[in-house]
Amino acid sequence: QVQLVESGGGLVQAGDSLRLSCTASENTPNYWVMGWFRQAPGKEREFVATFRRNGGTTLYADSVKGRFTISRDNGKNTVYLQMSNLKSEDSAVYYCAATARRLINTTMRRAGEYEVWGQGTQVTVAS
Repeated sequence: QVQLVESGGGLVQAGDSLRLSCTASENTPNYWVMGWFRQAPGKEREFVATFRRNGGTTLYADSVKGRFTISRDNGKNTVYLQMSNLKSEDSAVYYCAATARRLINTTMRRAGEYEVWGQGTQVTVAS
């Protein structure tokens, strides 16, 4: 089974930028959907961004649209989340996720549709 490993989290100031990385243990088929979710203490895991590896649909949560960018380097089996203009409310554990399911746009935002998860990386934004 494919394993995902996140990195790049840390403590930053409000307004700063940070790039998270998610590296898969093996190459995944192009139809896979890969995304980022986050979970703050006492809150449910929420959708951040996702895309199809074959270059199709890319989706963002309204709260991060215009500030976060999801991208990929297929040669490195790596997905990135570039985060800019960070706010204190972005503080959370960020998880990378992937699925082989053929999702439609509405289901791509649902954490329950993803089969493979990384261990998470902490992002803390100080105000």
